[in-house]
Amino acid sequence: QVQLVESGGGLVQPGGSLRVSCAASGSIFSINAMGWYRQAPGKQRELVATIGSGTRTKYADSVKGRFTISRDNAKNTVYLQMNSLKPEDTAVYYCNANIQRRGTFMSYDYWGQGTQVTVSS
Repeated sequence: QVQLVESGGGLVQPGGSLRVSCAASGSIFSINAMGWYRQAPGKQRELVATIGSGTRTKYADSVKGRFTISRDNAKNTVYLQMNSLKPEDTAVYYCNANIQRRGTFMSYDYWGQGTQVTVSS
């Protein structure tokens, strides 16, 4: 069994900063790409940022220059540092990881339960 648990969401004023974290646990052999997605009310889930097993990163145009994704492989954790937050960043943020479980040869995508980020004055 594999679990992804997010933390760090909350309410922040426009222009503020917030960091969300996601820790993977369970019977993990290796973790490939990790990433963050978000879903605002009435909208489809969208990619925010991804990071490969090395340091290669990818960002949505709407967050480039404001958000930074990073990972700590020793802790099986991915972070999203969000700066200069805007009201339009308000959404539920979901963690995603492509994980190979111990004793298996295939990798599968796993999702966290989501954490609410609200940007409002």
